[in-house]
Amino acid sequence: MSQYNWYYKVFKELTPHELYAIMHLRSEVFVVEQNCPYLDPDGKDLSSWHLMGWDGNKLVAYARLLPAGLAFTEVSIGRVVSSPAYRGKGAGKELMTTAIKTCKDLFGEQPIRIGAQLYLQKFYESLGFVQVSEMYLEDDIPHIEMIREVSSEK
Repeated sequence: MSQYNWYYKVFKELTPHELYAIMHLRSEVFVVEQNCPYLDPDGKDLSSWHLMGWDGNKLVAYARLLPAGLAFTEVSIGRVVSSPAYRGKGAGKELMTTAIKTCKDLFGEQPIRIGAQLYLQKFYESLGFVQVSEMYLEDDIPHIEMIREVSSEK
């Protein structure tokens, strides 16, 4: 049983409140906490699904679900983020397990590729992802690409 309320929507279905909460959480973590000035709205939001985990009216966790061909050849999960106030409480794992299931529901049984921050490699491996690239820097943060094949049953 989930401790959060999970919803996913295409961009045009997002309410102003939901969009604001998404952009606030992404900026809070990716820009401020990680000290990484970059342009977050990259044009991919318009063609993506947006998975949101809510605790009442507080956005706890979020991920962007991208159809094949938008970011990678494969379906992908990106902008994976959990609220600093909810870390260590299982929000990140629940977010990713929900994101994997939602990708299957939306896009069918397909491999999923992610661009993961290197320090989270073990976390993603625990969910069935395997490293498929050398380390690279994205905004001065070490990343690797990882794929979760269809047969991954974690």
